[in-house]
Amino acid sequence: MIDRGPGSIRWARRAPRAGRATPAARPPRRMPPPTFHRFADCSTLETRARSESTMLDSLDLPNARNEGLILAESLRASGLTTHAVRALLASGELVRIRRGIYILGAAWRGGHSADRYRLFVRATVLAAEQPLVLSHHSAAVLHDLPIIGPWPQVVHAINNDTAGGSSARFTTSHRSVAEPETVMVNGCAVTSLPRTLIDVAASSIFLVGVTMMDHALRVDQERVQVERRRGTLGTPALTKDALYAELASVNPRSGGAQVRRVIEFANPLSANPGESLSRVRLQELGFEIPELQVSFVVKGHEYWVDFFWRGVRKIGEFDGKIKYTRGAILGDRHPGDVVVVEKNRENLLRPFAKSFDRWDWDTAYSPRRFCDFLAEHDVPRA
Repeated sequence: MIDRGPGSIRWARRAPRAGRATPAARPPRRMPPPTFHRFADCSTLETRARSESTMLDSLDLPNARNEGLILAESLRASGLTTHAVRALLASGELVRIRRGIYILGAAWRGGHSADRYRLFVRATVLAAEQPLVLSHHSAAVLHDLPIIGPWPQVVHAINNDTAGGSSARFTTSHRSVAEPETVMVNGCAVTSLPRTLIDVAASSIFLVGVTMMDHALRVDQERVQVERRRGTLGTPALTKDALYAELASVNPRSGGAQVRRVIEFANPLSANPGESLSRVRLQELGFEIPELQVSFVVKGHEYWVDFFWRGVRKIGEFDGKIKYTRGAILGDRHPGDVVVVEKNRENLLRPFAKSFDRWDWDTAYSPRRFCDFLAEHDVPRA
Protein backbone atom coordinates (compact mmCIF):
# COMPACT_ATOMS: atom_id res chain seq x y z
CA MET A 1 0.00 0.00 0.00
CA ILE A 2 1.21 3.48 -0.85
CA ASP A 3 0.08 6.34 1.36
CA ARG A 4 -0.10 9.64 -0.51
CA GLY A 5 -1.84 11.53 2.23
CA PRO A 6 -5.42 11.70 3.47
CA GLY A 7 -7.99 10.75 0.89
CA SER A 8 -5.45 9.48 -1.61
CA ILE A 9 -4.59 5.91 -0.52
CA ARG A 10 -3.71 3.74 -3.50
CA TRP A 11 -2.59 0.12 -3.81
CA ALA A 12 0.76 -0.65 -5.38
CA ARG A 13 0.81 -3.10 -8.30
CA ARG A 14 2.40 -6.47 -7.30
CA ALA A 15 5.68 -7.10 -9.14
CA PRO A 16 5.76 -10.22 -11.37
CA ARG A 17 7.62 -13.26 -10.08
CA ALA A 18 11.05 -14.03 -11.46
CA GLY A 19 10.94 -15.95 -14.72
CA ARG A 20 7.32 -15.06 -15.44
CA ALA A 21 6.66 -12.83 -18.37
CA THR A 22 4.75 -9.66 -17.81
CA PRO A 23 1.39 -9.94 -19.55
CA ALA A 24 0.79 -7.55 -22.40
CA ALA A 25 -1.36 -4.57 -21.58
CA ARG A 26 -4.95 -5.06 -22.59
CA PRO A 27 -6.30 -2.59 -25.12
CA PRO A 28 -8.73 -0.11 -23.62
CA ARG A 29 -12.30 -1.27 -23.72
CA ARG A 30 -14.36 0.60 -26.26
CA MET A 31 -17.42 2.19 -24.76
CA PRO A 32 -20.57 2.65 -26.80
CA PRO A 33 -21.36 6.21 -27.87
CA PRO A 34 -23.65 8.15 -25.54
CA THR A 35 -27.33 8.18 -26.27
CA PHE A 36 -29.69 11.04 -25.66
CA HIS A 37 -33.11 9.51 -25.50
CA ARG A 38 -34.66 6.93 -23.28
CA PHE A 39 -35.26 4.30 -25.91
CA ALA A 40 -31.90 4.39 -27.65
CA ASP A 41 -31.74 0.74 -28.69
CA CYS A 42 -35.24 0.08 -29.91
CA SER A 43 -34.61 -2.01 -33.01
CA THR A 44 -36.57 -4.84 -31.43
CA LEU A 45 -39.42 -2.51 -30.65
CA GLU A 46 -39.33 -1.12 -34.17
CA THR A 47 -39.40 -4.59 -35.69
CA ARG A 48 -42.29 -5.58 -33.45
CA ALA A 49 -44.20 -2.41 -34.20
CA ARG A 50 -43.34 -1.88 -37.87
CA SER A 51 -46.74 -2.99 -39.01
CA GLU A 52 -48.39 -0.96 -36.27
CA SER A 53 -46.38 2.19 -37.08
CA THR A 54 -47.74 2.27 -40.61
CA MET A 55 -51.20 2.45 -39.07
CA LEU A 56 -50.73 6.21 -38.55
CA ASP A 57 -51.76 6.76 -42.15
CA SER A 58 -55.03 4.90 -41.72
CA LEU A 59 -55.99 5.47 -38.09
CA ASP A 60 -58.77 7.89 -37.29
CA LEU A 61 -56.76 10.10 -34.95
CA PRO A 62 -58.60 13.24 -33.82
CA ASN A 63 -57.04 16.39 -35.34
CA ALA A 64 -54.01 14.46 -36.65
CA ARG A 65 -54.69 15.40 -40.25
CA ASN A 66 -55.11 19.03 -39.21
CA GLU A 67 -51.64 19.17 -37.68
CA GLY A 68 -53.39 18.97 -34.34
CA LEU A 69 -52.59 17.42 -31.00
CA ILE A 70 -53.07 13.71 -30.37
CA LEU A 71 -53.89 12.46 -26.90
CA ALA A 72 -52.48 9.21 -25.54
CA GLU A 73 -55.97 7.78 -25.11
CA SER A 74 -56.61 8.38 -28.81
CA LEU A 75 -53.55 6.31 -29.68
CA ARG A 76 -54.65 3.50 -27.39
CA ALA A 77 -58.22 3.61 -28.67
CA SER A 78 -56.89 3.40 -32.22
CA GLY A 79 -55.08 0.15 -31.46
CA LEU A 80 -51.48 1.26 -30.96
CA THR A 81 -49.62 -0.58 -28.22
CA THR A 82 -47.18 1.04 -25.80
CA HIS A 83 -44.31 -0.61 -27.66
CA ALA A 84 -45.55 0.79 -30.97
CA VAL A 85 -45.82 4.30 -29.54
CA ARG A 86 -42.26 4.05 -28.22
CA ALA A 87 -41.02 2.99 -31.63
CA LEU A 88 -42.92 5.80 -33.32
CA LEU A 89 -41.33 8.30 -30.96
CA ALA A 90 -37.86 6.87 -31.59
CA SER A 91 -38.34 6.97 -35.36
CA GLY A 92 -39.69 10.51 -35.30
CA GLU A 93 -43.10 9.63 -36.69
CA LEU A 94 -44.56 10.94 -33.43
CA VAL A 95 -43.29 13.77 -31.24
CA ARG A 96 -44.21 14.11 -27.57
CA ILE A 97 -44.99 17.73 -26.69
CA ARG A 98 -46.22 17.14 -23.16
CA ARG A 99 -46.76 13.94 -21.23
CA GLY A 100 -49.60 12.10 -22.92
CA ILE A 101 -49.88 14.68 -25.74
CA TYR A 102 -48.32 14.10 -29.15
CA ILE A 103 -48.21 15.41 -32.69
CA LEU A 104 -47.26 13.87 -36.00
CA GLY A 105 -43.53 14.23 -36.55
CA ALA A 106 -43.91 15.63 -40.06
CA ALA A 107 -46.21 18.38 -38.78
CA TRP A 108 -43.78 19.28 -35.99
CA ARG A 109 -40.72 19.37 -38.24
CA GLY A 110 -42.55 21.26 -40.98
CA GLY A 111 -43.69 24.06 -38.69
CA HIS A 112 -41.98 27.32 -37.89
CA SER A 113 -41.04 28.40 -34.38
CA ALA A 114 -44.41 30.13 -33.96
CA ASP A 115 -46.22 26.94 -34.98
CA ARG A 116 -44.27 24.89 -32.45
CA TYR A 117 -44.78 27.37 -29.64
CA ARG A 118 -48.51 27.53 -30.44
CA LEU A 119 -48.73 23.74 -30.20
CA PHE A 120 -46.80 23.77 -26.92
CA VAL A 121 -49.20 26.38 -25.51
CA ARG A 122 -52.26 24.38 -26.56
CA ALA A 123 -50.77 21.19 -25.14
CA THR A 124 -50.10 22.93 -21.82
CA VAL A 125 -53.71 24.10 -21.70
CA LEU A 126 -54.87 20.52 -22.25
CA ALA A 127 -52.54 19.20 -19.56
CA ALA A 128 -53.43 21.86 -16.96
CA GLU A 129 -55.38 20.77 -13.90
CA GLN A 130 -57.21 24.12 -13.78
CA PRO A 131 -58.42 26.28 -16.69
CA LEU A 132 -55.77 28.72 -17.91
CA VAL A 133 -56.24 32.29 -19.14
CA LEU A 134 -53.34 32.74 -21.52
CA SER A 135 -51.54 36.08 -21.55
CA HIS A 136 -48.44 37.89 -22.82
CA HIS A 137 -46.57 35.95 -25.52
CA SER A 138 -48.80 32.88 -25.16
CA ALA A 139 -51.85 34.98 -26.00
CA ALA A 140 -49.88 36.76 -28.73
CA VAL A 141 -49.05 33.57 -30.60
CA LEU A 142 -52.72 32.57 -30.61
CA HIS A 143 -53.64 36.04 -31.87
CA ASP A 144 -51.18 35.36 -34.74
CA LEU A 145 -48.93 38.24 -33.77
CA PRO A 146 -45.37 38.08 -35.17
CA ILE A 147 -42.20 38.25 -33.14
CA ILE A 148 -38.61 39.13 -33.98
CA GLY A 149 -36.48 36.84 -31.85
CA PRO A 150 -37.29 33.59 -30.06
CA TRP A 151 -40.61 32.64 -28.54
CA PRO A 152 -40.44 31.82 -24.81
CA GLN A 153 -40.06 28.28 -23.50
CA VAL A 154 -42.86 28.63 -20.95
CA VAL A 155 -46.57 29.41 -21.11
CA HIS A 156 -47.76 32.72 -19.66
CA ALA A 157 -51.12 32.89 -17.90
CA ILE A 158 -53.12 35.20 -15.63
CA ASN A 159 -53.60 33.74 -12.15
CA ASN A 160 -54.48 36.01 -9.24
CA ASP A 161 -54.23 33.11 -6.78
CA THR A 162 -50.43 33.04 -7.05
CA ALA A 163 -47.65 35.52 -6.49
CA GLY A 164 -47.00 37.71 -9.51
CA GLY A 165 -44.40 36.25 -11.83
CA SER A 166 -44.35 32.88 -10.07
CA SER A 167 -43.20 30.01 -12.24
CA ALA A 168 -43.82 26.31 -12.47
CA ARG A 169 -41.98 23.99 -14.83
CA PHE A 170 -44.04 24.91 -17.87
CA THR A 171 -45.97 28.04 -16.86
CA THR A 172 -45.34 31.54 -15.56
CA SER A 173 -48.28 33.07 -13.69
CA HIS A 174 -49.05 36.78 -13.58
CA ARG A 175 -51.32 38.67 -11.22
CA SER A 176 -53.64 41.28 -12.71
CA VAL A 177 -55.05 44.26 -10.83
CA ALA A 178 -57.71 44.76 -13.50
CA GLU A 179 -59.73 41.69 -14.48
CA PRO A 180 -58.69 41.10 -18.10
CA GLU A 181 -61.17 40.85 -20.93
CA THR A 182 -60.81 37.43 -22.52
CA VAL A 183 -61.71 35.87 -25.84
CA MET A 184 -61.68 32.28 -27.08
CA VAL A 185 -59.13 31.39 -29.75
CA ASN A 186 -58.85 27.79 -30.96
CA GLY A 187 -60.60 26.61 -27.82
CA CYS A 188 -58.26 28.51 -25.49
CA ALA A 189 -59.14 31.44 -23.23
CA VAL A 190 -56.74 34.30 -24.00
CA THR A 191 -56.51 37.94 -23.04
CA SER A 192 -58.05 40.36 -25.54
CA LEU A 193 -55.89 41.75 -28.32
CA PRO A 194 -55.45 45.20 -26.70
CA ARG A 195 -54.58 43.65 -23.32
CA THR A 196 -52.14 41.24 -24.95
CA LEU A 197 -50.36 44.07 -26.75
CA ILE A 198 -50.05 46.06 -23.51
CA ASP A 199 -48.70 43.07 -21.56
CA VAL A 200 -46.12 42.21 -24.22
CA ALA A 201 -44.98 45.83 -24.66
CA ALA A 202 -44.55 46.21 -20.89
CA SER A 203 -42.50 43.04 -20.47
CA SER A 204 -40.45 42.85 -23.69
CA ILE A 205 -37.88 44.91 -25.51
CA PHE A 206 -39.05 47.88 -27.57
CA LEU A 207 -38.57 46.03 -30.87
CA VAL A 208 -40.90 43.17 -29.92
CA GLY A 209 -43.62 45.52 -28.72
CA VAL A 210 -43.47 47.66 -31.86
CA THR A 211 -43.47 44.68 -34.22
CA MET A 212 -46.59 43.18 -32.66
CA MET A 213 -48.41 46.52 -32.37
CA ASP A 214 -47.64 47.54 -35.97
CA HIS A 215 -49.02 44.22 -37.17
CA ALA A 216 -52.15 44.32 -35.00
CA LEU A 217 -53.08 47.87 -36.05
CA ARG A 218 -52.55 47.11 -39.73
CA VAL A 219 -54.38 43.77 -39.82
CA ASP A 220 -57.37 45.11 -37.90
CA GLN A 221 -57.68 48.10 -40.23
CA GLU A 222 -57.52 45.75 -43.21
CA ARG A 223 -60.24 43.59 -41.63
CA VAL A 224 -62.59 46.56 -41.31
CA GLN A 225 -61.91 47.60 -44.92
CA VAL A 226 -62.83 44.11 -46.14
CA GLU A 227 -65.98 44.08 -44.00
CA ARG A 228 -67.04 47.46 -45.39
CA ARG A 229 -66.69 46.23 -48.96
CA ARG A 230 -68.79 43.19 -48.09
CA GLY A 231 -71.33 45.20 -46.15
CA THR A 232 -70.76 43.12 -43.01
CA LEU A 233 -69.14 45.63 -40.69
CA GLY A 234 -68.34 44.14 -37.28
CA THR A 235 -66.33 45.53 -34.39
CA PRO A 236 -64.43 48.81 -34.90
CA ALA A 237 -60.78 48.66 -35.87
CA LEU A 238 -58.15 48.74 -33.16
CA THR A 239 -56.86 52.27 -32.59
CA LYS A 240 -54.10 53.93 -30.59
CA ASP A 241 -56.77 55.59 -28.45
CA ALA A 242 -58.08 52.15 -27.51
CA LEU A 243 -54.55 51.06 -26.60
CA TYR A 244 -53.98 54.13 -24.43
CA ALA A 245 -57.28 53.40 -22.67
CA GLU A 246 -56.26 49.78 -22.10
CA LEU A 247 -52.92 50.92 -20.69
CA ALA A 248 -54.71 53.21 -18.22
CA SER A 249 -56.96 50.33 -17.18
CA VAL A 250 -54.14 47.83 -16.74
CA ASN A 251 -51.78 50.34 -15.08
CA PRO A 252 -48.80 47.94 -15.07
CA ARG A 253 -46.47 48.08 -12.08
CA SER A 254 -43.50 48.30 -14.41
CA GLY A 255 -43.01 49.00 -18.09
CA GLY A 256 -45.75 51.62 -18.40
CA ALA A 257 -43.42 54.26 -19.83
CA GLN A 258 -42.16 51.85 -22.47
CA VAL A 259 -45.73 50.90 -23.42
CA ARG A 260 -46.48 54.57 -24.08
CA ARG A 261 -43.36 54.81 -26.26
CA VAL A 262 -44.43 51.73 -28.21
CA ILE A 263 -47.96 53.06 -28.78
CA GLU A 264 -46.62 56.42 -29.90
CA PHE A 265 -44.13 54.83 -32.31
CA ALA A 266 -46.42 52.11 -33.70
CA ASN A 267 -47.62 52.59 -37.27
CA PRO A 268 -50.11 50.44 -39.20
CA LEU A 269 -48.37 51.43 -42.43
CA SER A 270 -45.51 49.04 -41.62
CA ALA A 271 -46.39 46.23 -43.99
CA ASN A 272 -44.34 43.46 -42.35
CA PRO A 273 -42.01 42.76 -39.40
CA GLY A 274 -38.97 43.63 -41.51
CA GLU A 275 -40.24 47.16 -42.00
CA SER A 276 -40.97 47.43 -38.28
CA LEU A 277 -37.43 46.27 -37.54
CA SER A 278 -36.03 48.85 -39.97
CA ARG A 279 -37.97 51.70 -38.36
CA VAL A 280 -36.88 50.71 -34.85
CA ARG A 281 -33.25 50.51 -35.94
CA LEU A 282 -33.48 53.90 -37.66
CA GLN A 283 -34.72 55.47 -34.44
CA GLU A 284 -32.17 53.67 -32.25
CA LEU A 285 -29.31 54.74 -34.52
CA GLY A 286 -30.41 58.37 -34.74
CA PHE A 287 -31.51 58.49 -38.38
CA GLU A 288 -34.54 60.29 -39.76
CA ILE A 289 -37.75 58.24 -39.80
CA PRO A 290 -39.05 58.32 -43.39
CA GLU A 291 -42.59 58.44 -44.74
CA LEU A 292 -44.13 54.99 -45.13
CA GLN A 293 -45.96 53.45 -48.08
CA VAL A 294 -45.66 56.41 -50.42
CA SER A 295 -47.31 56.03 -53.84
CA PHE A 296 -46.09 57.19 -57.24
CA VAL A 297 -48.13 57.14 -60.46
CA VAL A 298 -46.15 56.10 -63.52
CA LYS A 299 -47.82 55.77 -66.95
CA GLY A 300 -51.23 55.40 -65.34
CA HIS A 301 -50.09 52.75 -62.84
CA GLU A 302 -49.69 53.30 -59.09
CA TYR A 303 -46.55 52.02 -57.38
CA TRP A 304 -45.89 51.98 -53.63
CA VAL A 305 -42.53 52.14 -51.89
CA ASP A 306 -41.72 51.11 -48.31
CA PHE A 307 -39.80 54.24 -47.27
CA PHE A 308 -39.37 57.70 -48.74
CA TRP A 309 -37.12 60.46 -47.40
CA ARG A 310 -38.83 63.34 -49.16
CA GLY A 311 -36.26 65.98 -48.18
CA VAL A 312 -33.48 64.18 -50.05
CA ARG A 313 -35.72 62.29 -52.51
CA LYS A 314 -34.47 58.89 -51.41
CA ILE A 315 -36.45 55.65 -51.76
CA GLY A 316 -35.72 52.78 -49.40
CA GLU A 317 -37.03 49.22 -49.56
CA PHE A 318 -36.77 46.33 -47.14
CA ASP A 319 -36.22 43.14 -49.13
CA GLY A 320 -36.83 40.04 -47.08
CA LYS A 321 -35.50 36.92 -48.79
CA ILE A 322 -38.96 35.45 -48.38
CA LYS A 323 -40.11 37.66 -51.28
CA TYR A 324 -38.04 35.62 -53.70
CA THR A 325 -37.87 32.17 -52.17
CA ARG A 326 -41.19 31.17 -50.62
CA GLY A 327 -43.78 29.54 -52.84
CA ALA A 328 -46.58 31.19 -50.88
CA ILE A 329 -45.20 34.57 -51.94
CA LEU A 330 -44.13 33.72 -55.48
CA GLY A 331 -47.13 31.65 -56.49
CA ASP A 332 -46.36 30.13 -59.89
CA ARG A 333 -43.62 32.64 -60.68
CA HIS A 334 -39.94 31.77 -60.84
CA PRO A 335 -37.67 33.74 -58.46
CA GLY A 336 -35.73 35.05 -61.44
CA ASP A 337 -38.92 36.46 -62.97
CA VAL A 338 -39.71 38.26 -59.72
CA VAL A 339 -36.25 39.82 -59.66
CA VAL A 340 -36.78 41.12 -63.20
CA VAL A 341 -40.17 42.59 -62.28
CA GLU A 342 -38.69 44.31 -59.22
CA LYS A 343 -35.82 45.69 -61.30
CA ASN A 344 -38.23 47.08 -63.90
CA ARG A 345 -40.32 48.63 -61.13
CA GLU A 346 -37.21 50.25 -59.68
CA ASN A 347 -36.29 51.72 -63.07
CA LEU A 348 -39.77 53.23 -63.42
CA LEU A 349 -39.47 54.88 -60.01
CA ARG A 350 -35.96 56.27 -60.39
CA PRO A 351 -37.10 59.55 -62.02
CA PHE A 352 -38.91 60.35 -58.77
CA ALA A 353 -35.87 59.84 -56.53
CA LYS A 354 -32.19 60.66 -56.47
CA SER A 355 -31.37 57.23 -55.08
CA PHE A 356 -33.03 53.85 -54.55
CA ASP A 357 -31.58 51.68 -51.78
CA ARG A 358 -32.47 48.15 -50.64
CA TRP A 359 -31.50 46.18 -47.55
CA ASP A 360 -32.28 42.74 -46.15
CA TRP A 361 -32.87 41.00 -42.82
CA ASP A 362 -29.21 40.46 -42.00
CA THR A 363 -28.39 44.12 -42.58
CA ALA A 364 -31.32 45.54 -40.61
CA TYR A 365 -30.96 43.12 -37.69
CA SER A 366 -27.36 44.12 -36.97
CA PRO A 367 -27.25 47.68 -35.55
CA ARG A 368 -23.61 48.17 -36.54
CA ARG A 369 -24.10 46.79 -40.02
CA PHE A 370 -27.26 48.82 -40.61
CA CYS A 371 -25.62 51.98 -39.29
CA ASP A 372 -22.73 51.55 -41.72
CA PHE A 373 -25.17 50.90 -44.56
CA LEU A 374 -27.28 53.99 -43.79
CA ALA A 375 -24.24 56.25 -43.46
CA GLU A 376 -22.71 54.91 -46.68
CA HIS A 377 -25.96 55.61 -48.56
CA ASP A 378 -26.35 59.14 -47.13
CA VAL A 379 -29.56 58.54 -45.19
CA PRO A 380 -30.21 61.80 -43.30
CA ARG A 381 -29.73 61.98 -39.55
CA ALA A 382 -32.62 62.93 -37.29
